[in-house]
Amino acid sequence: MAYESKFMKLAANEAQKNIGTNVGGPFGTVIVKDGTIIAQGRNHVLSDNDPSAHGEIYTIRKACKKLGTYGLSGCELYTNAYPCPMCLGAIIWANIKACYYGNTAEDAKNIGFRDDFIYHFLDNGLQDKNTLNLEQHDRDTTIKAFDNFKDDSTHTIY
Repeated sequence: MAYESKFMKLAANEAQKNIGTNVGGPFGTVIVKDGTIIAQGRNHVLSDNDPSAHGEIYTIRKACKKLGTYGLSGCELYTNAYPCPMCLGAIIWANIKACYYGNTAEDAKNIGFRDDFIYHFLDNGLQDKNTLNLEQHDRDTTIKAFDNFKDDSTHTIY
């Protein structure tokens, strides 16, 4: 796996497609495996009314459907901007081991996309109740599904 600028140019082109539209922000992604494009996509937050429809998430979903798998081992992800915390999590969960980005988080902040408060929340032990009030309740009720899953010999760990 080695960086190839032609794929970053495609990610930048995907981002550019959202300029002047109400589809989403200027974020584009390309997923590549063995030098072949598996999927391309861009942010669809506005058109889908879905805060999780970031370019990376959208493109990971397309790539998984195309390959018929929930994991993207051996794939590389090119995105025109540093991934937000949600997208970083999805990239890691998809087992993508290389992520190449163009613009920095600071560049995104300069055009109004602030992910810094989420990083702050994560860095400070999830304790900022102004960001999210995160509380645990009723574990005795909720643990049953986990126990049943563990005991089910047909379960799949991903």
